Amino acid sequence: APSAPGTPGAAFRAVPGLGHCEVPLERSAVTSGRGCRTRSVFASLPQVERGVSKILGGDPKGDHFLYTNGKCVILRNIDNPAIADIYTEHAHQVVVAKYAPSGFYIASGDISGKLRIWDTTQKEHLLKYEYQPFAGKIKDIAWTEDSKRIAVVGEGREKFGAVFLWDTGSSVGEITGHNKVINSVDIKQTRPYRLATGSDDNCAAFFEGPPFKFKFTIGDHSRFVNCVRFSPDGNRFATASADGQIFIYDGKTGEKVCALGESKAHDGGIYAISWSPDSTHLLSASGDKTSKIWDVNVNSVVSTFPMGSNVLDQQLGCLWQKDHLLSISLSGYINYLDKNNPSKPLRVIKGHSKSIQCLTVHRNGGKSYIYSGSHDGHINYWDSETGENDSFSGKGHTNQVSRMTVNESEQLVSCSMDDTVRYTNLTLRDYSGQGVVKLDVQPKCVAVGPGGYTVVVCIGQIVLLKDQKKCFSIDNPGYEPEVVAVHPGGDTVAVGGTDGNVRVYSILASTLKDEGKLLEAKGPVTDVAYSHDGAFLAVCDASKVVTVFSVADGYSENNVFYGHHAKIVRLAWSPDNEHFASGGMDMMVYVWTLSDPETKVKIQDAHRLHHVSSLAWLDEHTLVTTSHDASVKEWTITY
Repeated sequence: APSAPGTPGAAFRAVPGLGHCEVPLERSAVTSGRGCRTRSVFASLPQVERGVSKILGGDPKGDHFLYTNGKCVILRNIDNPAIADIYTEHAHQVVVAKYAPSGFYIASGDISGKLRIWDTTQKEHLLKYEYQPFAGKIKDIAWTEDSKRIAVVGEGREKFGAVFLWDTGSSVGEITGHNKVINSVDIKQTRPYRLATGSDDNCAAFFEGPPFKFKFTIGDHSRFVNCVRFSPDGNRFATASADGQIFIYDGKTGEKVCALGESKAHDGGIYAISWSPDSTHLLSASGDKTSKIWDVNVNSVVSTFPMGSNVLDQQLGCLWQKDHLLSISLSGYINYLDKNNPSKPLRVIKGHSKSIQCLTVHRNGGKSYIYSGSHDGHINYWDSETGENDSFSGKGHTNQVSRMTVNESEQLVSCSMDDTVRYTNLTLRDYSGQGVVKLDVQPKCVAVGPGGYTVVVCIGQIVLLKDQKKCFSIDNPGYEPEVVAVHPGGDTVAVGGTDGNVRVYSILASTLKDEGKLLEAKGPVTDVAYSHDGAFLAVCDASKVVTVFSVADGYSENNVFYGHHAKIVRLAWSPDNEHFASGGMDMMVYVWTLSDPETKVKIQDAHRLHHVSSLAWLDEHTLVTTSHDASVKEWTITY
């Protein structure tokens, strides 16, 4: 039987968008066969922007919720969010996704106006229908309770909405009555059907149908109407606006019932509302950095959830699903609200919402952790078993984290486009004022060796640091250095350049001495890595080739590995020193066998639509990859 996404089966099978292997899964699970399978997917957070509401969708059974980030739709298990599935078939940024009430299909809409309706029961998420209701961003979607009709609204050129049959695309009414972008739409889930919309023209509109016809405009709000939602029983609908007010109306006639909280419901704009399953209460999320639960029948606040004082604590979205109350902060964090203790969420799901540039792994206290750095300067650490993660505390990098590694003192050494190298204690995991080295030029790559040495490759410069202080630099190396690796023995440094060569330096009394050794790659060097036993140096280049040099034989060429169809960007050696992985711009990851270039495991579309930006090994059979899709994936590799 097919398992729905989010059931434990689905998260650990190869799923399009989760990447897949060339080797059949049945064989790859057997030790004799080569192959790979997805071990876990640590999904990205929702993509949010200030002043824009973020829609969380829930499945009718109440087991999963979904949201969007970039071109991806992310489905997560609500009880165990570490179980995730990622749908990646949109060509443009996706804005909203909603389950059909049947639970069998999801409709998702993107900024180009494309609406895709796809299957949730099969792991392939086959496309059922695709429509273009209007040209422009789709902002909200609603289904009728029989899963047969869909309403879509947003910012079209000449029209702001459409309502049609899901299987033929034939129109079942007109969405008129607004003269600006429509932000929100909902359909009453009981007959007789009603439809409501909310727009930037400060009005809501009420429709009867099908076919849906405009009945009247509701002008009670004084600012943009951000969200309209019918109660599950269809007796009421609510509208929420940037003016801080929530109005309740009769679901069948559209007559006003009351304003929640008399004058104002919140001190800031309200971005989202969600009804309780029994239709008696309403959850609201606001820019005043609070969420509230309202008892609609007696018009009173039951609970107020203060989410913090930082601008990133503004609440942009919410979802009431079974007993779970979820809200989304401007930080992208997903909060599980606690009715019994409003001052502290039950749990907060963290992660990255921006693209991840680099990662490294490290064992700490018997556990393996994954450290990931993103292009907005955030560094997160992940428990590789559970996916539990958090960010470092304190003020860290202010720009893209380009590379990181762990030194012998158990410090995370990271270099960033903010022109600094940071040393962060992995036990404390907080940035301190100490451990920051300011560089004259922007660093691109960093490597560490024993004895407190760090080598940083900057634009047109190579810098040697000892014990977090600059002790030597090569200012005009005569070529553009790109990447660096330090031999595990600690006395040799390999620097790869855009000129297609690798130069070998030795560390002598806190200086770098060019050994005059020139190793030729097949094109501009994109990464260099020594095997853990120091026997081999692997070099990958923009000409799609990995070259391995034998260190003991005076860096003679050991073997050449062909297979990528585009520039290779990253390399990582397995702890067994017999295999290494490479990721390229062709969206491929290959795991190579040192002794036999023909024997390789191919991970196709590891992060579909995005090339792998970094990879690392947790152990001899577990590879971790990350990408600009802001997710982290673990793969089980078998030889």
